[in-house]
Amino acid sequence: MGKKLYEAELMVLQAKLVDMQAWVQATGARVVVIFEGRDAAGKGSTIKRVSEYLNPRVTRIVALPTPSERDKTRWYFQRYVPHLPAAGEIVLMDRSWYNRAGVEHVMGYCTSTEYHRFLHQTPIFERMLVEDGIILIKYWFSVSDVEQERRFRDRASDPMRRWKLSPNDVLSITKWEDYSRAKDTMFVHTDIPEAKWWEVDNEDKRRGRINTIAHLLSQVPYEVVERADVIVPPRPPSGGYERPPRDFTSHVPDYAKEVEKRHRAERIDASKGKRAREKDAARIADREEAEDGQNGGSGD
Repeated sequence: MGKKLYEAELMVLQAKLVDMQAWVQATGARVVVIFEGRDAAGKGSTIKRVSEYLNPRVTRIVALPTPSERDKTRWYFQRYVPHLPAAGEIVLMDRSWYNRAGVEHVMGYCTSTEYHRFLHQTPIFERMLVEDGIILIKYWFSVSDVEQERRFRDRASDPMRRWKLSPNDVLSITKWEDYSRAKDTMFVHTDIPEAKWWEVDNEDKRRGRINTIAHLLSQVPYEVVERADVIVPPRPPSGGYERPPRDFTSHVPDYAKEVEKRHRAERIDASKGKRAREKDAARIADREEAEDGQNGGSGD
C-alpha cells in the first residue's frame, strides 16, 4: 500500500476512533481489544496507531511484565482482572491472558495441567465478561516465517529497536511449528461465538493497520456523539502581576540553539567546500582547455 494513500486513510480512520471513544465515554460502554500474534507480527505498531489520538485517561494500553512469584500462586486470570475497563473506558491489551496458550506452553513455563485448565476456563471466563456487558474483540496478527526473520534482523541491527528483541523472541524462530500448533489448538478451544478470533494478515504492516482499525470500528456499535464546542474566552486585562526575575529559577539549557548554531556552521562549511570544489573544477577545465589548444596548434 502506497505511503500517501495509507497516511490519508489512516487519518480518516483515526478520526473515527476519536468519535468511537466519545461514544464509549457518553454511553458508559466497556471495550477490551486483545492484540495477539507471533513475535514481530506488528501488534505494537498497530496499537500505537489505534491509540495515537485517543485520550490516555480513557483508552489505556495494558502490557503486563513477566508474572512475579506471587502472581504464579494466584488464579491465572486474577492478574488481568484489575486491568479490565470501568464504564466509559477502552483497554488495548498488548498480549493478554493468551500468553499461557502461546509462549508459556511452547517454552515450558507452565505445566500441562495448567495449560489444559486454561483452555477449559478461558471460554467460560470470556463468556462471563461478555455477559456482563464488556465488548471483547480479539485479533491474531499473522506473518510469514520469512518476514518474521527479516523483521528480527532489522531490529537486531537497529540500536533504537533492539530492546524489542527478547531471548524468547529470538528462540521463536527455532520453534515456528510449535507455535503454529499452539495457535491452532488455541483457536479450536477459544474461538467462541461470544468472543471470536479475527485473524489479521500483517505481512504488509500498512495494509494490516488499515484493515484492523476499520474492522475494530465495525465491531463497536458507536454513533457520532454531539460534542459541545470549545470556546476560548478572551484574555482579561492585566491585574498588575509582575513575573519574578528569570534568574530566580533554574532553566533547561537551550540545547536547540546550539543545534541550530552547529547546523548553520555545517551549512557554511559545506557551502565553502562546494565553492572551493567549483573553483578547482574551473581551474582544471581552464588548464585542460589550454593544453588542448597547445596540442592542437602543434598538430597543424
